[in-house]
Amino acid sequence: MSRIGKLPITLPKGVEVSISDKNVATVKGPKGTLTQAMDNAITVSNADGVLNVKRATDQKRHRAMHGLYRALLASMVKGVSEGYKTEQELVGVGYRAANKGQMLELTLGYSHNVAFQLPAEIKVSTATEKGANPKIILESADKQLLGAVAAKIRSLRKPEPYKGKGIKFTDEILRRKAGKSAGK
Repeated sequence: MSRIGKLPITLPKGVEVSISDKNVATVKGPKGTLTQAMDNAITVSNADGVLNVKRATDQKRHRAMHGLYRALLASMVKGVSEGYKTEQELVGVGYRAANKGQMLELTLGYSHNVAFQLPAEIKVSTATEKGANPKIILESADKQLLGAVAAKIRSLRKPEPYKGKGIKFTDEILRRKAGKSAGK
C-alpha cells in the first residue's frame, strides 16, 4: 500500500469536491476552481469532509497512480483554500521587472527588453526597493501552472555560478565557483 496514497485528505471549510462519472475531480473553494482528470483504476470517496483515494489492483502502475493522484488532489485542495506563492529575485546591475496587468516586462541585460505574457490564473506583482534586488511575486491556486510559469521565467536568464547574476528563487541557494585567480 502506498504510504502517500493511503493518507486521507481533510477538506477545510468552504471547499467542495465532486467526482464526475468520467473520473474527473473538481475542487471548488474561495480561491477558485480546479479540475483534474484521473485514471479509471483510481476511485475517490468523500465521507464527512474527508477524501480517501483507493486503487483497483496492486499492479505496479496502479500503485504509482495511487500516490500521484492523492498528491494532486491534496495540492488542489490546498490551492483553492490557501493558494500558492513564489518569489523570484533579479540579481544583476540594471536588471528590472515591471508588470502591466498580465504582461511582465523584464530588463535582463539583453539588447532588448523581454515581454512575458502570464496566464489569467496567475496574479503577478513586482517590487523594487532601494538597495535590494527587484522581485517578482507570483500567486495562484494551481500549483502545477505556477511552477511551470516560474520555471519559464527563470529560464530567461538562469543564475550563473561565478557572480550569481540572473533570475533566482528567493529561497534558492546557489553553488558558487571560484574564479581564475583561485587556482594560482
